[in-house]
Amino acid sequence: MKKSLGQNFLIDRNITKKICNLINFKNKNVLEIGPGNGALTEEILKKKPKSLTLIEKDDQLISFLKKKYSSDKSIKIICSDILKFDLTKIKKDKLIILGNLPYNISSQILVKILKNLSSKFIIDDLVLMFQKELGEKIIGQFKSKSYGRLSIITNLKLYVLKKFLVSSNCFFPKPKVTSMVIHFKIKKTNKFNIKQIDNLEKVTNILFSNKRKMINKNIKKILNKEKLTQIPKLKLNLRPEEIHPEIYYKITELFEEK
Repeated sequence: MKKSLGQNFLIDRNITKKICNLINFKNKNVLEIGPGNGALTEEILKKKPKSLTLIEKDDQLISFLKKKYSSDKSIKIICSDILKFDLTKIKKDKLIILGNLPYNISSQILVKILKNLSSKFIIDDLVLMFQKELGEKIIGQFKSKSYGRLSIITNLKLYVLKKFLVSSNCFFPKPKVTSMVIHFKIKKTNKFNIKQIDNLEKVTNILFSNKRKMINKNIKKILNKEKLTQIPKLKLNLRPEEIHPEIYYKITELFEEK
């Protein structure tokens, strides 16, 4: 076990079952991020997916997993840092991604998946576990306390199907926080044509850099007066958290026209 990797292994079988019961795995291809010692992997295999790819950074766990599943030809085990791995290499249709993510990089993993969603990398379901506080920020609704940059970025491409909390007692070593499992589905259609999530990140970063101040100064760093007239619903005396996600998407579209 490596503290630097933020490992907290899921040991409660009721939770692994609950996660796997969220989805129909039949004829689906599965990618599991950070399988650890294979607690969730075991439950996934019981559901008989078409294929299973495991991505694990810890070389000791890779050795353990390779020995454990050496006879199963449907399992591919990759030793890699998920943040450096090229997701488009997984050219499989009907793809499901699951992961009990390390708390310290979980938001980065989510954003990486969002950035890679394309014709080369299509997923059906996404089931990820986060620290509860972060999970609330990811699914935060407009005008709620949790609403912010992360929920605006996530909402562009995903919607939440289901969520549930997981007690710290379900892990070893026991973390100091509660976790949240979120089941996302991909939005098949989108009325906003944002070319790169990087630009939405940039727009939200600039506007949320002074969260308590009105956006009238910071918006000028993004759009000129002429472009601003194309967003009639945007009021410059609003604070960042008072602006609807759809307006952020429109700002980003206009920003990309430069």
